[in-house]
Amino acid sequence: MIFTVSTEQAGERLDRFLTEHWDRAESRSEVQRLIRAGNVQVNRLVVSRSSFKLDAGQVVQVDEPAPELSGPASGPAPVDFDLNVVYEDRDIAVIDKPVGMTVHPGAGHDSDTLVNAAVARWPRIVEVGDADRPGIVHRLDRDTSGLLVVALNDGAYSRLSEMVREREIARIYMALVFGHPETAVGVVDAPIGRDPHNRTRQAVVEDGRPSRTHYKVVREFDNFSLLEVRLESGRTHQIRVHLNAISHPVVGDQTYGKRRVAGDTAVGRLNRQFLHASKLEFDHPVLGNPISVVSELPEDLQTVIEELAPPAAG
Repeated sequence: MIFTVSTEQAGERLDRFLTEHWDRAESRSEVQRLIRAGNVQVNRLVVSRSSFKLDAGQVVQVDEPAPELSGPASGPAPVDFDLNVVYEDRDIAVIDKPVGMTVHPGAGHDSDTLVNAAVARWPRIVEVGDADRPGIVHRLDRDTSGLLVVALNDGAYSRLSEMVREREIARIYMALVFGHPETAVGVVDAPIGRDPHNRTRQAVVEDGRPSRTHYKVVREFDNFSLLEVRLESGRTHQIRVHLNAISHPVVGDQTYGKRRVAGDTAVGRLNRQFLHASKLEFDHPVLGNPISVVSELPEDLQTVIEELAPPAAG
């Protein structure tokens, strides 16, 4: 099947265009599956990204799917377990993710992710965004706790995705780091890309993507500092990479920090990185009203702070 993109259709996502105009498309998830499988070409070039934006005059061709690709669309399985939903309306939800929970299915995590629980709670989101991570517009590492916004319909998804790209969502974290930064307020402005010596890691590299991280010292202890960190860009592992680059790695970060605290202390017993997404601030993607959600430090991180700075005797 071949289509030509009209002037009115210019700017549409490839998956949405085909869902609306290909009469054999049973669902957007099915269309996304075909795109990922290489069955869709734009101007005779295979395009494997569902979010590819079309231009007027382009020719879109859909090859008939191979038999193994036909049948019901695949996607994350709904699994009913508790989510800590701290804000919800008909368009969006904000979830306070616990440490140890993976955001979307991947290697080793097929049914225990935030997305599996979200699909069970809001079945309609299976058609929202990318088929393998429906509703997700930004993510948190498995060992980072805190706030994550999820889109519950296409309109909210499109606008939230744009807001993330245009840096219209304030994402604020609390991080405990080794040592004391030279200045109480600062910005790390350094490009991030694949570590040329270890492809599973990120690093500050000359040809990386522009990345900026703002930090403010909230409290200093003998050997540590508690920072409030705000992302201006949103690269993979950005906070951890940037803080390590200025010689103040996140406590408990075994990928970039590689330093453990000896002894039977709360810091020494910490079995994850001290990084918590503590605040989200943005204008509602549909209604436009301001949204501000706060998450307090979870118990394991609060215990660390209390041990570093015990309350004064009364």
